[in-house]
Amino acid sequence: MTYVSRADLSAAAWRRSSYSNTQGGECVEVAEGVPGVVPVRDSKVPGGPMVLVSASAWAAFVDEVRGRP
Repeated sequence: MTYVSRADLSAAAWRRSSYSNTQGGECVEVAEGVPGVVPVRDSKVPGGPMVLVSASAWAAFVDEVRGRP
C-alpha cells in the first residue's frame, strides 16, 4: 500500500481530463509526478476526496480507453 498525504500533493500539478466538458460539469483531474500512484479528483471539489490509483493500473486504464491492445 502506498500512503500519500495531502501535504505531499500541495505542489502537485493537476490537469483536467481532455474529455471533461468546458462548462464546469463532469471534470476529472489527475496529478502527475507522484511516485507509484496517480491521484484522481473531482475538479469541482479540489479539497475533497481523491482516489489513488497505482501507476500500472492507471496505464492499463488509459490504454484501454485509447483502444490500445
